[in-house]
Amino acid sequence: MTNCPTPRLTSRPQWLWKHVALSCVLVSIFLPTVVPINEYFTHHQDARVPWEISDSSIKGSNEAETPLCIVDRDKWFARPPRRPLEKVKLPVSYVIICHTASNFCTNYVECANELRIMQDKKDLVDIAYNFLVGGDGLAYVGRSWNQTGAHSDRYKRISIGIAFIGDFTSFVPPETQLNAAKELIKFGVRAGKIAPDYKLLGHRQAVPWTDSPGDALYNEIIKWPHWSSEPR
Repeated sequence: MTNCPTPRLTSRPQWLWKHVALSCVLVSIFLPTVVPINEYFTHHQDARVPWEISDSSIKGSNEAETPLCIVDRDKWFARPPRRPLEKVKLPVSYVIICHTASNFCTNYVECANELRIMQDKKDLVDIAYNFLVGGDGLAYVGRSWNQTGAHSDRYKRISIGIAFIGDFTSFVPPETQLNAAKELIKFGVRAGKIAPDYKLLGHRQAVPWTDSPGDALYNEIIKWPHWSSEPR
């Protein structure tokens, strides 16, 4: 089993480095199931404990072994939702790609800070997206698989919203960030969270008055498998 690489933190605030943990998921052609792990980082050492993914039965595929690292909510210090969130009926039929139109982040400390700012910037019940991916190549849990996102009123009950942290109007996200989103989608399909015949949409296709996910990122995702020019 291959462990996900340890991110190098450029700074370790007192409130963060003592508690930080990463959930790392390994997707393998040789394993009948995915074995996820948490990597807890402290100033001098790390320890590993199992991390469970509920309601999932992950099967191997013909794809190459690729690690997916997931950072859970409590590890970026998310506050609880202000009220209970509506449940989604799984598997969803759509994956909607957004961008946050915020600062770009390149390491765990920066990305965790951006998420906390986003969660409280607008008077939302919770952070708007189901998952977010950072320039550090990590996937961050927002509302997770089982709750509706706030990325699209029309699609929120039938989709998972994945947001790229940053503004991608004029430049394409780095490969590490693109790959994190791609692997998260693959994992969602294997876990039974996303339908195998899902449609991939840019945020602007679901919400016509937004520029999200930015011109550069949109022109990238239209080349991805499952992208659809006809939302419904």
